Amino acid sequence: MARLPRFVLPGHPQHIIIRGNNREAIFYADEDYKFYLSKLRDACKKHDCQLHAYVLMTNHVHLLMTPNTENGISKAIQMLGRYYVQYFNYSYKRTGTLWEGRYKASLIDSASYLLTCYRYIELNPVRANMVDDPSEYPWSSYRSNALGHADYLTVPHIEYLRLGKTELDCQAAYRGLFRNHLSEKTVEEIRAATNKAWVLGSNYFKEQIAGKINRAVTPDKRGGDRCSEEYLRRRDSNRV
Repeated sequence: MARLPRFVLPGHPQHIIIRGNNREAIFYADEDYKFYLSKLRDACKKHDCQLHAYVLMTNHVHLLMTPNTENGISKAIQMLGRYYVQYFNYSYKRTGTLWEGRYKASLIDSASYLLTCYRYIELNPVRANMVDDPSEYPWSSYRSNALGHADYLTVPHIEYLRLGKTELDCQAAYRGLFRNHLSEKTVEEIRAATNKAWVLGSNYFKEQIAGKINRAVTPDKRGGDRCSEEYLRRRDSNRV
């Protein structure tokens, strides 16, 4: 199957997943996480991307980013990956690739799904049974977004800022969003959209995006009208 072209819509947030090759670990020590975050900050700054939320898991990374240029995200991820592979291979006396192919990305409907995607990302360690509360995990943006800890990485999205009039109001309202975990249906919806590179949002949002980019924004419907002449023609031709 041919690869879908990248989303290139400045100003629209994307949920990104970067996985280790063969699902192997990409972080072993605290120094690894720290180096990755340092280079993530450099890459976002150089290529004009805003990072809203993140989590570094043992063998993969989730990022919620808004690019301000057409190729901002792809260039930032490329720069980040190059620096980290050099560091990782040198540190652990290894060679070869570290990443599982291209990064996965889904365009996010800010109004409907952005804060849900924040939560999806920062609840990853809880779903993985690594911690009981997202505040206990040191390698995510939760402490910054929910508790006001400065990490010099994240930039609040406008939807986050609408949670309150002050920073403290926003943080309190944000913590309130975590009182209930995401439903399994929502988790699967976000996961599928990102892994398959589709748009995550309302039908209206998808229609808007489809008119702006030269690619499909949702998967084709399976099956079809099995009574149509077109379906019967294709079925008969496949039997030859």
